[in-house]
Amino acid sequence: MELKRVVVTGLGALTPIGNTVSEYWEGLSTGKSGCGPITKFDAEKFRTRFACELKNFSVEEFIPRQEARKMDPFTQYAIVASDEAIKDAGFDMEAINKNKVGVIWGSGIGGLKTFEDEMIYFGKGDGTPKINPFFIPKMIADSSSGQISIRNGFRGPNYVTVSACSSANNAIIDAFNYIRTGRINICVTGGSEAPVTIASVGGFTAMRAMSERNDDPATASRPYDVNRDGFVVGEGAGALILEEYEHAKARGAKIYAELIGGGFSSDAYHITAPHPEGYGALLSMMDALEDAQIKPEEVDYINTHGTSTPIGDPQELKAIVDCFGDHAYKMSISSTKSMTGHLLGGAGAVEAVASILAIQHQFVPPTINCKDLDPAIDQNLDLTLNQGKARKIDIALSNGFGFGGHNATVIFRKV
Repeated sequence: MELKRVVVTGLGALTPIGNTVSEYWEGLSTGKSGCGPITKFDAEKFRTRFACELKNFSVEEFIPRQEARKMDPFTQYAIVASDEAIKDAGFDMEAINKNKVGVIWGSGIGGLKTFEDEMIYFGKGDGTPKINPFFIPKMIADSSSGQISIRNGFRGPNYVTVSACSSANNAIIDAFNYIRTGRINICVTGGSEAPVTIASVGGFTAMRAMSERNDDPATASRPYDVNRDGFVVGEGAGALILEEYEHAKARGAKIYAELIGGGFSSDAYHITAPHPEGYGALLSMMDALEDAQIKPEEVDYINTHGTSTPIGDPQELKAIVDCFGDHAYKMSISSTKSMTGHLLGGAGAVEAVASILAIQHQFVPPTINCKDLDPAIDQNLDLTLNQGKARKIDIALSNGFGFGGHNATVIFRKV
């Protein structure tokens, strides 16, 4: 069967450095840090007291209060980002066949805030189960894709992928495969997360996975720096409209980029730690290159997973050198998590948007906050440290790796 071409015709973003795609790009291109003290709960007694929260965001500007109350924040974020992407795509909603429009979303945790609130409320009571009737539909991860579908009347495949921090990349690849095999014409895809909560911040700090740089939170997310001490949690959403190329062309849609490949692998190594030799990351990138039917030397830019953890960063860069050989030193590489923090299951979505915008603007966003490059990292790699730069970008690759050894890679090409 001949596979169809798949293009990106709409983008949406709700991030700690910008609440729209244009604001997000402005933040990325200028090296803006989205990190600051936690405001969503009293974190005074926590070892980590900062996060990359959304700024100046009120859900009631986008969703009526009565509707928003029936959604966990991660679903609210999904709605806001997908609304922007759908509007950006410029559909005639009366003309498109909604039976052929899918919604495939990603979230690593889902409605954690809803679960946390209900259990705290229950724990303060006398044991009588006074549970909110919306508890379950708010909490379950697939409420995000379901709400997007209901809001727009899209009746194609509808579900959520859950693979920790590779969830959004997995969702994008699933959407890609549904379209290129002819099952649907359009898919709303991406991911969202709302993990700035007591349980999330407490849990990750208990694992010693998060930075504890409370004296200087703005520089705490510092991929590749020798003094990095863990990731910084972030919240928000990214959305992409994927569309079959001929369908997009027939309706005169603007096209941001073409999605040309997706790769998967598993570390098969440890429940949280990446493979020490970066083997799973290597396999994921190799699989994506094979799927895209391109040579390694055709890739111009890599948006790395780059979480700012002592273990994860060197392994991914080693895998890049192993995968790309001498060409690894000719590409530009950066970690936009240095600015947004780590959106967990939503990370792959906002980083796919960043990769597409890098192609559109022919500009590499920087890796900020790296003052002293880790000597364990290959010093000859172009990690775009502290300042972005213009360069020719025809093909961009974006990695997403998750606890449990889940790896997923997507590749976009300029049309």
